[in-house]
Amino acid sequence: MKNNTMKKPVAIPVSKLHPFEGHPYKVLDNEEMNTLVDSIQTQGILSPLIVRPLEDTTDEYEVVSGHRRLHAAQKAGLETVPALIHAIDRDAAAIAVVDSNLHREHILPSEKAFAYKMKYDAMKHQGKRTDITSGQVGPKLRTDEQIAETADDSARQIKRYIRLTHLIPELLDWMDEGKMALSVGVELSYLSHEAQRCVWEECRANDCTPSYSQAFHMKNLYKDGNLSHYEISEMLSQEKPNQRETLKIPMDKLRDRLPQNLSVQQQEEFVLKAVDYYKKFLHRQRERER
Repeated sequence: MKNNTMKKPVAIPVSKLHPFEGHPYKVLDNEEMNTLVDSIQTQGILSPLIVRPLEDTTDEYEVVSGHRRLHAAQKAGLETVPALIHAIDRDAAAIAVVDSNLHREHILPSEKAFAYKMKYDAMKHQGKRTDITSGQVGPKLRTDEQIAETADDSARQIKRYIRLTHLIPELLDWMDEGKMALSVGVELSYLSHEAQRCVWEECRANDCTPSYSQAFHMKNLYKDGNLSHYEISEMLSQEKPNQRETLKIPMDKLRDRLPQNLSVQQQEEFVLKAVDYYKKFLHRQRERER
């Protein structure tokens, strides 16, 4: 959206603002949100929201950019927020919603997957062309190639992310938690939801996640109509070559001892550092007792 500098923000009641329907980004009540709430309480909203008028209404608006700011404003008790109003259709708004968040520092695989899917669908629907410059029409670009021109991912990687939208929520959560690689999720996305749920249940029963070779093999069996519950169970119950003995600690015993909002990998690093620190403490204590 252009010419923001030509517009002046207006104060819109929070009650008149609605999240963009189906927007792919998660608004979390975490430490970053608490920091944003504190900032808004002391300084107000420094960057206006961008909204569009909702069809068939006179004073209702849909948020295009600023979902986190809106949530923080609600938590801070604000009755109105500054916003720039743009009269754009839903397809243009969907593209703007994606572009305004896609380059965030922290973005989950599921967010990126549904963001690319939303932009892909909107561009296909409006027949958007980005290969027209200075009156010159070049070779027709595929939609994923058009998206890649302004994204941090290649067209091939964008297609791989969009495949993740075919995963069941439980497997998507594993992606977001860092338990499963992108390449594995892509292969599993070709299975039916019933087969995916079987994979998830077998993984939980065997305390494992699929390797790439297992996921690839399951996809090929499924394509040939030969993937049964038995095949999935047999495959996932086998010990992987790189499997090692593990120490299991129930999460409810660690939850109050770990900082909030850490990824699975960060939690593991925190526990290892804590063990190292305690080991050094015991060593120093033994030295003093000698």
